[in-house]
Amino acid sequence: MEIRDWRLKGGIGILNELKNSARDKITPLARLIPLSPNTLTLLGFAVSVVAGAAFALGRPFEGGLLILFSGVFDALDGGVARAKGTTTPFGGVLDSVCDRYSDGLMFLGIIAGAVNGKLALPPILGIESWLWAGFALIGSFLVSYTRARAESAGCRKLSVGLAERTERMLILAFGALTGLLGWAIVLIAVFSHITIIQRVLRAKTLLNGPSGPGF
Repeated sequence: MEIRDWRLKGGIGILNELKNSARDKITPLARLIPLSPNTLTLLGFAVSVVAGAAFALGRPFEGGLLILFSGVFDALDGGVARAKGTTTPFGGVLDSVCDRYSDGLMFLGIIAGAVNGKLALPPILGIESWLWAGFALIGSFLVSYTRARAESAGCRKLSVGLAERTERMLILAFGALTGLLGWAIVLIAVFSHITIIQRVLRAKTLLNGPSGPGF
């Protein structure tokens, strides 16, 4: 049963437990932060914009550091909202919109850096790295859209899949910091599209039922 549950979560059960543990540890500290959750969300977005600019200027190491720094704000905004009891529907909308803009600007920065020659990203598997970044950008957007569309259609929280946003950003930051940015982008591109398929299939099961109509 434990193995089955782990697979049902898309193979990221251990990471989910780590994220939940980190969230629990952040909550007591979050009560001491004087800023509102929405302010923290906007600050995290601003850092992501600078990260995208760093990639466009050919500074991947700095870009990786800024991704991690942005992640701190991303963790704190929700923690502050829960700790202070100020969770609102609008806060969730703002967070999601800022996340999508952040993802887009970071990948556009990578594409710009690759095209203008400031990022040394050789072709991987015969495909130019800027094109891999485009696939990763499309996949990142569709991972979120698939979940939102399925949940609006009646699915319960659809958080299955290999590459939710936290995983994608950690892969991107690790690649940028270790000189493996090109391969990190390839992993994000592949994993994000696998996640889309996982979510579509899971949504089909939940919405149609095991004996529902097929494709």
